[in-house]
Amino acid sequence: MAWASFLQCVVLLLLCVHAAMASSDVPLYKNPEAAVEARVKDLLSRMTLEEKIGQMMQIERSVANASTIQTNFIGSILSGGGSVPKEQASPTDWMDMVDGFQKAALSTRLCIPLMYGIDAVHGHNNVYGATIFPHNVGLGCTRDPDLVRRIGEATALEVRGTGIQYVFAPCIAVCRNPSWGRCYESYSEDPNLVRNMTEIIVGLQGKTTKPGSPFLAGQYNVAATAKHFVGDGGTNHGADERNTLSSYKSLVNIHMVGYFDAIAKGVSTIMVSYSSWNGQKMHSNRFLISHVLKKQLGFKGFVISDWQGIDKITIPAGINYTSSVELGVNAGIDMIMIPFDYPSFHADMLALVKSGHISMRRINDAVGRILRVKFTIGLFEHPLADRSLAKMVGAQDHRDLAREAVRKSLVLLKNERNGNAPFVPLSKRATKILVAGSHADDIGRQCGGWTTTWQGQSGGITPGTSVLEAIKSTIDTSTELVYEQLPDSNFAKGKGFDYAIVVVGEDPYAEFFGDDADLTLPNMGTQTIKNVCTLVKCVVVLVSGRPLVVEPYLPLMNGLVAAWLPGTEGKGIADVLFGDYPFEGKSSRTWFRRASQLPMNVNDQQYDPLFPYGFGLTTAAVVGDAASSRSSTLLFFFTLVLCFI
Repeated sequence: MAWASFLQCVVLLLLCVHAAMASSDVPLYKNPEAAVEARVKDLLSRMTLEEKIGQMMQIERSVANASTIQTNFIGSILSGGGSVPKEQASPTDWMDMVDGFQKAALSTRLCIPLMYGIDAVHGHNNVYGATIFPHNVGLGCTRDPDLVRRIGEATALEVRGTGIQYVFAPCIAVCRNPSWGRCYESYSEDPNLVRNMTEIIVGLQGKTTKPGSPFLAGQYNVAATAKHFVGDGGTNHGADERNTLSSYKSLVNIHMVGYFDAIAKGVSTIMVSYSSWNGQKMHSNRFLISHVLKKQLGFKGFVISDWQGIDKITIPAGINYTSSVELGVNAGIDMIMIPFDYPSFHADMLALVKSGHISMRRINDAVGRILRVKFTIGLFEHPLADRSLAKMVGAQDHRDLAREAVRKSLVLLKNERNGNAPFVPLSKRATKILVAGSHADDIGRQCGGWTTTWQGQSGGITPGTSVLEAIKSTIDTSTELVYEQLPDSNFAKGKGFDYAIVVVGEDPYAEFFGDDADLTLPNMGTQTIKNVCTLVKCVVVLVSGRPLVVEPYLPLMNGLVAAWLPGTEGKGIADVLFGDYPFEGKSSRTWFRRASQLPMNVNDQQYDPLFPYGFGLTTAAVVGDAASSRSSTLLFFFTLVLCFI
């Protein structure tokens, strides 16, 4: 018995030794139970300079393939605006593409997974069939941080439903001049409202358990990006990518406020702005990136450049590229969105490190930050797509959420009264109504820029419900509806319309192409207002990414609704127009009289707006017309009975 026990002990000891030796063969960085910082340190110690430089590169999917990834140790790939696997690609098409890239990365020496990034600025906007939420300018009007948190959660699920783990959102710019073509990406001119809306980060990433630490709760969330650091919304004349002139105190108190909360909520990455601060390009601003952002604010994630942002350090862009790489990386940018000419970047980085112009300490800081995010979000343990999430793309409960967001974002700017009755809400049981305007039946115009393509486009670009379709499904079946996209001056004459709904606005645009110093309503919109509203009582629904000059046409309207850029769920507009829900939105921007007044923001000394910041008329939700009629009938008979008692 004693010998048997001894032999058992020897066997157990040998098994323990074998297990210990086997476990020692597994690198520490591959142990999910190890501390993140220990994993980062271990992996860094195993990497060559070439592998580290590869982690700092983010290239566009159109130039990516297995050979490129494996040869250059690429750390990240992105889809630019409109860059898709194929036209109207399905969630499975996206997953197949992303997993194909990922498998190439996992076959490299150290098996470091790559991060796939995409703009998801109002839903998963690059993807056909995804839910498109209102742009941020509209969400700011809701004053509802919990709503944007839920939008973040839904967006994360749809992004994960295509195999992607990383989004370039939210934009937390404080737009101070609506002439800027990206103004609709800003929640407000008020920095405090912007900081409240950073709650979307919690929805995208999951709730951080340790303030200031990047955190991703499971496989149903994504790494987020706060952008664009810093001052992008304050450029002179609202010109895209230009110069923000301000004191440091003003920069902090207006444009940096949202970053305090974003970092506290654990945002994983921060994107640098194309713009300059007092003449210095942000992509080369070492003081603001390395000293303020990383040291003073304690940001632990990684800093990413904007699209070809390194190139744009110089004017013209790309001249003396090697110097731009040196300036950008030494300023503190960790991941470089190249996106095409990765061979030049790789060669320049090798030369700059070997010559001592970029230190290994800076390289290790950059790569350590990138790896920290990859470890923290669980990318090493779950690098491939969860195929069961494909059904999340365009899911009905997400569309219902978007419809709620539309309802809450609408701002009622004018509502005439006829005696005691306001013009809005409209009657569902009118005899005959006219719906007119370029934007009444156009999903593309309804969604705006950054929808399926970079600049956006008109037409049926993705599944959704137009305003016209929403109206048709809301009004009584006995009501005659006439739709005329561009009626002439005689169209509405003598037709017996009870009222008209005129839906007009801006054509889609995004950065640079959207810059507009005049901010006038396109001519076909003003002409439609004149042709209809001079003959028929009308409510104008304005679809735009910012306030526009409307004062000259305001007397013609009985009602005016700012619908901003509502996205795919047009039923949210009909819900409120016809009184199923109340108007409750409050403008996130000052509505100017004339463009010559700009910039004009709340609390300015010279402040003479058409509608002030925070303005918004309210209505009470009413029971539908049919129900009201039944209630009135019941009340009449009840009163009649009482008279005979």
